[in-house]
Amino acid sequence: MDKNDFIIRLERKEDYRAVEELVRESFWNVYRPGCSEHYVIHVLRDDPAFIKELDFVMEQGSRLIGQNMFMRTVVNADDGRDVDVLTMGPICIAPELKRQGYGKKLLDYSLEKAAEMGFGAVLFEGNIGFYGRSGFDYASRFGIRYHDLPEDADASFFLCRELIPGCLDGVTGVYQTPRGYYVDEAEVEEFDKSFPPREKLRLPGQIF
Repeated sequence: MDKNDFIIRLERKEDYRAVEELVRESFWNVYRPGCSEHYVIHVLRDDPAFIKELDFVMEQGSRLIGQNMFMRTVVNADDGRDVDVLTMGPICIAPELKRQGYGKKLLDYSLEKAAEMGFGAVLFEGNIGFYGRSGFDYASRFGIRYHDLPEDADASFFLCRELIPGCLDGVTGVYQTPRGYYVDEAEVEEFDKSFPPREKLRLPGQIF
C-alpha cells in the first residue's frame, strides 16, 4: 500500500449516498443474509448522540474507500454514576482493499481525533485480532460488562480502549448500546429497495 494514496476527511452531506452504498457493499452477506448497516448509518446521522466532528471518510482519488463514525453513550457504573464514553461504527473499507492496511490507518486516525476532542474511552463490538493492533483490549479487563449479556456468556466480542489512560480507573459497570443502533427490520427492507438488487445468501460464519 502506498501510504500517501488516500486522504481522510469529514463526511459531507453530498457523500451520504455513496457512503451508504460503500457500507452496504462491505457488509453484504457478512454477518447475516444481506445487511442492515447501510440503514443504521442513514438513521444515526440524525441521532442526538451522533458526533459529526468524528464522522470520517477515506478517499482515494475521487472514490470513497472507507468510513468510520462515533456515537456518545454511557456506562452505568456500579456506584450509581453514568460515565460518558464513545462507541464506534459502522466502520468499513471497500471489500477489495481489505487486509491491505487501509482499515488500520482509518481506525488509528479516527481514534486520535477522538482523543484530541477529550473523549476518554471507546467501547465497541469487534474482533480482537484486528482491533487489538490499535490498542483495544477485552472490556471485561476494565470491569465493564455488556448490557443484557449473561455473566457466563462469551464476551470476547466486547472491546475497550482508553483514549485517556486511566480514565476508567475505579469504574465498573454496564455498557449501554445507543438506541439508534436498533433498527426495524421492515424499515431496513424498505430502505434497501432504493439500492440495486443483490442476492441475500446464508453463508458459513454468519452470526445472525
